[in-house]
Amino acid sequence: MTHTSSSRQSVAARAGLAVGTSGSGADVRSDAGTAARALVAYLVIGTLFGILFTKAEVISWFRIQEMFRFQSFHMYGIIGSAVVVAATSVWLIKRFGVRTISGEPIVIPPKVLGRGTRYWVGGTIFGLGWALTGACPGPLFALIGAGHGVVVVVLASAVAGTWLYGYLRPRLPH
Repeated sequence: MTHTSSSRQSVAARAGLAVGTSGSGADVRSDAGTAARALVAYLVIGTLFGILFTKAEVISWFRIQEMFRFQSFHMYGIIGSAVVVAATSVWLIKRFGVRTISGEPIVIPPKVLGRGTRYWVGGTIFGLGWALTGACPGPLFALIGAGHGVVVVVLASAVAGTWLYGYLRPRLPH
């Protein structure tokens, strides 16, 4: 098996696709039933996550403003608990050598820290957007689902900003 067919198989496995080989080489074919079930599962999980965000008031503009004005611990508690859960999860993955559903090892590459400028500039831009719109990117879909149609403008702006970064990335210092 060549490197190309091996990498196709691992990409296909991560995407939930069935991989087969023909006499002439590797070919990747989609198992529509598996892909559809995966999409439905992602939709259900995303919907439940959105309901959780809504009920916990994570998507509340007022809660976010309280956080930025240091008037409430609510959002700091949620963010802090998320950091603790993420750190514990990473530790458990590394400690017990957890594997993916397809059996591949989960590898978390070490973070190479660069100059501090990119972090404070990026953090400032992200924070300003969060403070001005009252929403970070995660809850945008939950806000739209909750009936806040104006958030479509924020989502479009987030997509445009992501596209702009992707376009300018080769020209930016990294």
